[in-house]
Amino acid sequence: MEKSWNFYGEETVNKASAFTIRTILNTLNDNLNKDEHRTAIPLAHGDPSGFPTFRTSNVAEDALIDAIKSGKYNSYGPSVGFIEARRSIAEYISGDQPFEISADDVYITVGARHAIDVILTVLARPGGNILFPKPGYPFYEARATFSHLEFRHFNLLPKQGWEVDLNHIETLADDKTVAIVITNPGNPCGNVYSREHLQKIAETAKRLGFLVIADEAYAHLAFGKNPFVPMQVFGSIAPVITVGSLSKRWMVPGWRFGWLVTCDPNGILKKLGVVDSIKSCLDITCDAPTFIQGAVPKILKEIPDDFYSKTVNLLKEAADVCFERLTEIPCITCPYKPEGSMFTMVKLNPSLLEGIDDDLHFCLKLAREESVIVLPGVTMGLKNWLRVTFAVKLATLEDGLARIQSFCSRHAKS
Repeated sequence: MEKSWNFYGEETVNKASAFTIRTILNTLNDNLNKDEHRTAIPLAHGDPSGFPTFRTSNVAEDALIDAIKSGKYNSYGPSVGFIEARRSIAEYISGDQPFEISADDVYITVGARHAIDVILTVLARPGGNILFPKPGYPFYEARATFSHLEFRHFNLLPKQGWEVDLNHIETLADDKTVAIVITNPGNPCGNVYSREHLQKIAETAKRLGFLVIADEAYAHLAFGKNPFVPMQVFGSIAPVITVGSLSKRWMVPGWRFGWLVTCDPNGILKKLGVVDSIKSCLDITCDAPTFIQGAVPKILKEIPDDFYSKTVNLLKEAADVCFERLTEIPCITCPYKPEGSMFTMVKLNPSLLEGIDDDLHFCLKLAREESVIVLPGVTMGLKNWLRVTFAVKLATLEDGLARIQSFCSRHAKS
């Protein structure tokens, strides 16, 4: 008789993992033709750090080395982060604000994903729900599933610069809605919201009684008509909790360094226990590496402006090329020229292609036949759309787009 055991794998974990970009990327990479002589081109995720043109600043690298060699950061650190790092982040963020952010408003995390983990854990409650954008970053759904927090999707409007459909928000929210997630600059859409639109979002949140989670992982990576405006500007209207990190603007996603920042001049988050819950959650989760915290003050204060402007110029040039090339492909429609972040969302018409059922099938066959990895839109919540990153070396981008065009031409219905 077979031995009976008292344990088993928790199915909720598997269910949550199904929402992640990593899961679909693993599937696409497994579908690459191992006999293909051409180098695979990664146009699915936002990590250009491996390309020399997108390498981080020497100041950041030296700051990290100096922090390690100082011997000051070999011990455990406070769960909320070292005060020097928190103060430098507060000063950096306060430069964009109508009022000052203090070190006490900053909580250091192990990257932006950990920040999302913390805030959704804090906000989850029986019967509660949270509003996520569609399309959006799927880790939010994964973490909400794990926390048993109901999520509801509000539409973004592609023909209006992917603005939030505020009327849709009104129909979704109820007295158990705890928060709305606003991603700006946009992942996956490449949009940048105007100040006026962000204010309307804050006013809607106040009227309906929930806080705003501002995902600003791509903060300042804006190169279109709208400058980047941080959501904290409207913290006096509705409480704002910002998710940020070093990953994108500083091109060091492998460093896994992020933060949560509360902006709540009216003291609502403190009064309702959210601040204490964030601290308690950080007490029982992992801490950000201490030596990176030691490097952060120098990184934020001493990196020259031309490093940032170079990055934005590279992204703008690549975004222009990406948009122009994709608009030349008959089965792809580009409703909006990207103006920020590292991505664009484009609509796929599989009915114009022979033997292609949907966006996932398209991406699997593209990986197999052309060694190009593009993310199917269904991963982000929109079936028969594609998310394409332009944050790669320009020659690599042009090669990848040429392969996509060749693939579409070869499969076009006659």
